[in-house]
Amino acid sequence: MTSVTREEIVRGLAENREAPNGSARNTHAEALAAAAEASGDRALFRDALDNLINAYLFSSESPKILVPFARLLQEYDKDPGAFSEWDAHSLFWQFKWVATAISDSPDIPLESATGWLEEMERRYRTAGYSERPVREAELWLAHAIGQDERAERAFARWQAADRDTMSDCRACELNGQGQYAVLHGDDAEALDLWKPVLEGDLTCAEEPHRVLATSLLPLLRLGRTDEARSNHVRGYRLARGNDSLLPAVGRHIEFCALTGNESRGLEILAEHAPHVGPLANVDDQLAFHGGILVLLRRLEELGHGALPAVPYEGIPRTVSELYEILYAGALDIARRFDARNGTTRVSDRFLERVAREPLVGVLPLGVRGAALPQAVSGPPATAGASAPTASATPVASAAGFDELVERARSARDLGHPGADALWAEVAVRVDARPETDPLVLADLADHRALAAARSGAEEAAELLTAVRDEYRALGRAERAALAELRLASVAAQSGAAPARIRDLLGVAVRAAEALDPAEPLRTRRIALAELSVIRVESYLRSVEAVPADDHGQEHGHGRLAAELADFIAAYGEVLPDVVADAEEMLARVALAQGDPERTVALLAGAAERAIGAGRPWQAVDMLVLRAGVLMSLDRPEEAERAARAGLEHAAEVTDTEAQGVVRLTLANVLLERGEGAEAAEHALAASHWFDRAGLTADGGAQARLLLARAYAQDERAAEAAEVLQSALSDLLEHGDQQAVFVREFLGDLLRRLNEPRTAAEQYLLAAEVTKGWEDPRPQASLAQSAADTLSDAGLEAEAVATYERSLELHRLTGEAPVAEVRILRSLAWLGLREEVTDESVARARVRMDEAAEVLEAALATDPGSPELRSELAQTWHQLAQVLDRHVNANGQSDDPIEDDEDDEDEDEDDERGGEDEVPAAPSLDPAEVDALRVEEIELWDRASRAYAELGPDHLRDRFQCLTNAAWTEHERGDAEAGAARVSALIDELRPLPEDEVPDWLLPSAERVLGQLRS
Repeated sequence: MTSVTREEIVRGLAENREAPNGSARNTHAEALAAAAEASGDRALFRDALDNLINAYLFSSESPKILVPFARLLQEYDKDPGAFSEWDAHSLFWQFKWVATAISDSPDIPLESATGWLEEMERRYRTAGYSERPVREAELWLAHAIGQDERAERAFARWQAADRDTMSDCRACELNGQGQYAVLHGDDAEALDLWKPVLEGDLTCAEEPHRVLATSLLPLLRLGRTDEARSNHVRGYRLARGNDSLLPAVGRHIEFCALTGNESRGLEILAEHAPHVGPLANVDDQLAFHGGILVLLRRLEELGHGALPAVPYEGIPRTVSELYEILYAGALDIARRFDARNGTTRVSDRFLERVAREPLVGVLPLGVRGAALPQAVSGPPATAGASAPTASATPVASAAGFDELVERARSARDLGHPGADALWAEVAVRVDARPETDPLVLADLADHRALAAARSGAEEAAELLTAVRDEYRALGRAERAALAELRLASVAAQSGAAPARIRDLLGVAVRAAEALDPAEPLRTRRIALAELSVIRVESYLRSVEAVPADDHGQEHGHGRLAAELADFIAAYGEVLPDVVADAEEMLARVALAQGDPERTVALLAGAAERAIGAGRPWQAVDMLVLRAGVLMSLDRPEEAERAARAGLEHAAEVTDTEAQGVVRLTLANVLLERGEGAEAAEHALAASHWFDRAGLTADGGAQARLLLARAYAQDERAAEAAEVLQSALSDLLEHGDQQAVFVREFLGDLLRRLNEPRTAAEQYLLAAEVTKGWEDPRPQASLAQSAADTLSDAGLEAEAVATYERSLELHRLTGEAPVAEVRILRSLAWLGLREEVTDESVARARVRMDEAAEVLEAALATDPGSPELRSELAQTWHQLAQVLDRHVNANGQSDDPIEDDEDDEDEDEDDERGGEDEVPAAPSLDPAEVDALRVEEIELWDRASRAYAELGPDHLRDRFQCLTNAAWTEHERGDAEAGAARVSALIDELRPLPEDEVPDWLLPSAERVLGQLRS
């Protein structure tokens, strides 16, 4: 680059400082430094060296800063006077980075490392800086080489030394202090130290990113799993894709490996696959690869060694292959450190880390993750204490076989969800017995046939027929009758001809009625058969009905309701659990008939019957449905009670989908009631259960959407965005309405997280979906949101085009004057962003006048609207500010308009585009300036009068207008006129009750008054 001009180098340095961190930025910075040196311009060369140091620092090549730093130090020693105060401060600040780089480089001899530390101490002392940074650097070097007593002394002197301009920020210092506490086994102390960083009170460019990652294992070891989950979700979002934070990424991968989230760990690994290889910063490589190795070893233990991992140096690798490669490389680095330091401390800690065992069985994270494939070998993953569980009748492996069979039969007859597990244990034990009671074998066959029927297997009818015949041969007619009934149900489920289904139902009814009157189960069998006839006949009537016969459908509902009512009356006293099912059916009929009140009452009765019959698990679906209907009736308190009862009675339910549904229902109720924190807990658990049921894209996606909403309600926007983005592809498959809602919601979250470009993308994608809708309002609103965020991102041209499109759509409806006005004001301010000229001000004035005309037209039809009147006042206020900007750009303002409170409200911030600097404008003559000032005053007075009419809620806006007018009067040479305005406001406000006047307003007004009069 020797032929590059000075101007090109200066421009290149400016661009490089704004470029993303990484190897590309570093390469460009190196070329710029070489070109600057070749130019012979020493000042330019120093700037280029400083830029190169900063580029290296925030990448995985930080040890490379040693060479440019040494060159820059030479420049300083040659001519200290060439360095400005800031340049010198920056040079001494970089000494700290050099100390870290030396400690992180095993190939730098210990003598050199010690020499650099001594040089840093000498120069800091000479320059008059505190020894605080020196002692911190000494601490980590002493610790690395095993000089623990020296490390303790350095730590004490670090804490005792004064903070000055050379000290690291408090967030970074607390990071180091906490890490030192962890090394001494004090996790609780570390977390106490990190608290201000974790809670966002102390931040910097790389904090809380690093502390969030470092806190994960200490939190897990202390059992604070909820905090660990949160820190992972929001922390990984900050660390993702950042070269200088690869050690933090490694900690997130390790966390996944130790919490039953191996698939999530693989996803994170895949996102950082380009860095899975040798790094210039070998300390970062050791830290990053160490976390990966914990994951790979865990996957091997679970039988996934043959699973594809990520490529290494361009060659695809399996989990086992990658483990071997990374292990050898990391151990070599650790031993190089040991050789340099004269201890085995680094390799000992590396080996200890890689051997870590899971700290939690399964910790649901909320973010969507692909399930691992079936393991080729090794033990299955099991849920630990932190995973939500459902208890069932326990299988006591030590129980005698006969006792086990009786327990299985009892659970089966009771309809207990744990029956499946008991019969599974019976099946295992039968294989080990020399001979078995034929009735036990029949029961096992019955259980297998029932499972086939539930799953819709083709062989279900054949299996049930064999079971029926076997029970008949054994003289168990009551079991054979039940098999007959199941055959009819299977025929209905498989879509058999109505005649065939009716024949089978008739056989089942006759089989039940033919049971010996002394048979205890006769009444139950008859009732079950009758209820099945009612249910199936209703289905058959709907199949046979004439299409689109609404009257016939209503008649069918009425007939079904009457039949169920008769059934309930007949068996209500003797078979409460069976009647509970009938009552639930009747409740669903009532709901279909448009009678939600009756539905609620019937479901309450059904649940009460099931619970009273000793079958609480049977009541779960009833209570879940009841909660949903109650929410539709706007009875949230009752809905919450029903949902909580459903969750309580689901304790023994083993169906994973049912577990997800009951938790999702409760989460939805709680969210609607404003209980975001608890709603998030249940939505998180629901997502876990739906994942286990294989319904990640269905119920799992809805649970994650609700979880994101709950996080957002609880002011946890980063977690909400991460969860929502993980489920986005699934949620977009559930119809256009949901797709629009989800994208708009994600856009809102990203905007809250100060990610305007990606937020605008979501709004625009949502708007695209609405293009074909008959109603243009959704598209107009989304386009406006997109324009706002495009403006925030500094994309003026795109923002203007999108605002214009939104304005066009709003005008199609003629129903959104406020939206039109805000767009017009935003366009006015965007026109002034690049420069303030007579022409740009004239265009802005046209926009503001147009906004006022829209509002005046709307007020003609709705003169009492406070919102319209407030917007009109705001428009006058902003037009005055436009004119004031014109004056200021002309250099005519002696006293800036100022206010202790924010000068503009949030809407105005959006409209103005956050402008701080005013580009120069052509000169105005004094008469033109004075005319503008007079107009400003008139506009602010007009706005102030409007705000006064709107009442105390607009005192802040009124105060801004009055003070702006007062200072403008001052600029015209009439300070007393301005003071009179403020004095009148003070006199008006003093007698008012305290709760009507903001506590800041009177002191601010009095201060402004004093400034005007001085």
